[in-house]
Amino acid sequence: MSAALPSLAFAGIGLMGLPMCRRLLAAGYPLTVWNRNPEKCAALVEAGARQVATPAELCQQADVVMLCLADTAVVREVVFGTVGVAQGAAVGKLLVDLSSLEPTATREMAAQLLSETGMGWLDAPVSGGTAGAESGSLAIMIGGPATDVERVRPILLSLGQRVTHMGAVGAGQVTKACNQMIVACNALVIAEVVALAERSGVDASLIAEALAGGFADSRPLQILAPQMAESRFEPVKWHVRTLLKDLDTAVKFSREQGSATPISGLAAQLMRLHSGQGYQEKDPSTLVKLYRGQSPQD
Repeated sequence: MSAALPSLAFAGIGLMGLPMCRRLLAAGYPLTVWNRNPEKCAALVEAGARQVATPAELCQQADVVMLCLADTAVVREVVFGTVGVAQGAAVGKLLVDLSSLEPTATREMAAQLLSETGMGWLDAPVSGGTAGAESGSLAIMIGGPATDVERVRPILLSLGQRVTHMGAVGAGQVTKACNQMIVACNALVIAEVVALAERSGVDASLIAEALAGGFADSRPLQILAPQMAESRFEPVKWHVRTLLKDLDTAVKFSREQGSATPISGLAAQLMRLHSGQGYQEKDPSTLVKLYRGQSPQD
């Protein structure tokens, strides 16, 4: 069965990349991996993956190269650097970027990769967090040519419950920016709600239960409100810096498009304030401390 499946490569073995790679291996895909910190690949190598020393080597054994990296600058370096993916690229191979990046930069990099090497680019950012990556229930929004999307759809369905083709290259990143605007603003309001309930003498741990099924209910409410109420900030499942980066991306892109995003702009300012107080690498559930007036040590 494994021999009939396309060979895959994956760069970025982090909070999301590691569980996604585990699922690809479990599905039987031959997998080559690379990470800036090579030690993070050890568990995958033990599970059957092949490790390489540079991103350029990823294309040697793979038909499809997948990325899950921190930001636009990192993706650009991993793809176009001196030992980047582009050095081993060829016509017929595909790059699938699962990272959350700037839409405009994505379109520019995709055009450059195609013109210089003939390798196609699909932007396929995901939503669902580490829990979704572990369970294979991610929501995947993808941009690129329809034929390329259908080529990788079976691979992506090993990672997610739904793959939605949003349009041309860059459309996936626009959709992810919209997703993060909703998530980040929701997280900030949930923190306000929990802090208000606490100050008013209401048991904040009951907020999520009380509102379940109502118009205010949401997955972020059910996940974040109990964590905030219980001051349960570990383990870190995602980072404040990630939400801040995505909000900045959304606000920048909205300016480029001439679209107003005042709520997301305010959310970015509040997220930057929280990040600057020592929470950059912390879980967004710590946003409640912003309204409690607590320090990272509290």
